[in-house]
Amino acid sequence: MKLNPVTAIDGYKVDHRRQYPDNTEVIFSNLTARNTRRAYTEQMVFFGLQYFVKSFLIKSWNEDFFQQPKEEVIRRFSRRINNYLGPNNVGTEHIADLHDLGYLPIKIMALPEGSVYPLKVPCMVIFNTDERFFWLTNYLETILSTSVWGMCTSATTANEYKKILTAYALQTDGSSEFVNWQGHDFSFRGMFGAEAAAMSGAAHLLSFTGTDTIPAIDFLEDYYNANSDLELVGGSVAATEHSVMCAGGMENELETFRRLIQDIYPSGIVSIVSDSWDFWQVMTDFTVKLKAQILARDGKVVFRPDTGCPVKMICGDEDAEKESPEYKGAIECLWDVFGGTFSQTGYKVLDPHVGLIYGDSITIERAKAICEGLKAKGFATTNVVFGIGSYTYQYVTRDTDGFAVKATFAKISGEDREIFKAPKTGDGSKNSAKGLVAVFKNEQGNFYLKDQASWGEVNDCEFIEVFENGKLLCDVSLAEIRARLAAAL
Repeated sequence: MKLNPVTAIDGYKVDHRRQYPDNTEVIFSNLTARNTRRAYTEQMVFFGLQYFVKSFLIKSWNEDFFQQPKEEVIRRFSRRINNYLGPNNVGTEHIADLHDLGYLPIKIMALPEGSVYPLKVPCMVIFNTDERFFWLTNYLETILSTSVWGMCTSATTANEYKKILTAYALQTDGSSEFVNWQGHDFSFRGMFGAEAAAMSGAAHLLSFTGTDTIPAIDFLEDYYNANSDLELVGGSVAATEHSVMCAGGMENELETFRRLIQDIYPSGIVSIVSDSWDFWQVMTDFTVKLKAQILARDGKVVFRPDTGCPVKMICGDEDAEKESPEYKGAIECLWDVFGGTFSQTGYKVLDPHVGLIYGDSITIERAKAICEGLKAKGFATTNVVFGIGSYTYQYVTRDTDGFAVKATFAKISGEDREIFKAPKTGDGSKNSAKGLVAVFKNEQGNFYLKDQASWGEVNDCEFIEVFENGKLLCDVSLAEIRARLAAAL
C-alpha cells in the first residue's frame, strides 16, 4: 500500500488545527512508554525512529507530497477529506502553505537508538519549527506511534531473552559466545504483514544474529547502514520442514534422515524436523542407528521437535515413567547416545556433532524454565536453541508498554503554557509530564526525566538531534546500536 502522507492520520486529527487556541505558535510533544503489562519489563529499548524518519518523513513526504504538483496534492486531499467527513470547513490553505514551504517544519530530538531506559522516561520529543505549522506536531502522532512503538517493544522483548540466555550461559557454559545464535527469529509467517515482520525482525537482530526473517536483513541495510558483505547482520542454517520429512513416507523416515546427513548435507549444520510421527523413536532409535554417520560428519545435526510442552520435551517430565525418554527429555537422550564434555563451570555440553532447537510456543517464561530445568539436570543451557515466533512478537499491542505521544507544552500568543493530563478517573498511569521535558543521566548512568524544563535543558540533555526541517541529522548504524545495547546488558 502506498500512503498519502498528508492523510496518513487518525481521522479525528483532520481539523485539530482549528481547535487549538487562536494564535497557537508551538506544540511540543514526547513519546513515552508509560507503564507495562509485563512483569519483567522495567526498562525499554529505543529503536525504530531512524526508519520512521527515512521512510516516512523524508521519502514519503518528498516523493508523494512536496515533489507532486500542488494542484494534484490539494485535489487528493480535498477528495479524501470531503468524501470522509462530508462537505466541511477544514479547508486546504494550510496544506497549500505547507507544500509551498517545501519541507516539514518539524524538529525531533531523541535518545540514541539502542539506549536502554526506564519506563515513564520519554525516548523522544517532537515540535514545530515554524509557527504557522503548530498543528503539524500532533498531526504526525498516529504515523509516528504506529511506526515506532512495535519496534521498541520487539527490541525490548529480544533484549530480555538475551539477558536471560546470557546469564544462564555464563553460569552453565562459562561463555556467552553462543548466545547470539541461541535466539532465532521464527516469527515471519505469524506477523501482521511483511512490513511488520521486517520491522520486528530487525529489532530481534539487535540482540541476536539468528533469523528466518530474511527481509529483516534488507530492512537493516536500507535504513540502518548495515552491510551483510562486511558484517554478520543475520544468518541461519540449512533446515527441513514437515512437508519434506513427510513426503518420504513414515516407513522411510530413517532413510530420509540418512539421505539428509550423508548425501545432501555431508558437512555443515543441518536442522531436521524430528517429530512428524514419533520424536522419541528418533531420539532413542534413529540416533543410535545414525550415530556413526553423524559423528563422521564435519558439522552438526540439529534435531527439531515442534510439539508437546517445550519444558518437558527438552528437560524431561517427572510424571512420566521412570527412565523413559519422556522422563529424561531430549537433551539427556542425546547425551546418552552421543555423550560430550563438561564446561569450565562443570555442566554437560553435548558432543558438537549434535544439538537441538525448539521453535514452538516459546515465551520468556518458558525460556527461563527450560534454562532452569537444564541447569538443575547438570546441562549447559547452550545445548538448545530457541525459535522465537509470533506468539512472542505479535502477541502485543501499543498498550503492552503503554506507548503514547502526548503534548506537554504549547506557546500561545507569545506565552509559554504547560500542558498536562491527570484524569481523576484513572489510576495515574495516564498522567503526563508537564511542560518541556528533558532526559538526563544520574551518577549511576541511569536515565531520568526532568519535566517543567527550560529550552536550554532540552537542548543540553541526553537527547540528540535527529531530524529538522526535512533533513536527517544523525545517521546511526546497526553496529553502533548493537554495541550500545550490548554495553547495557
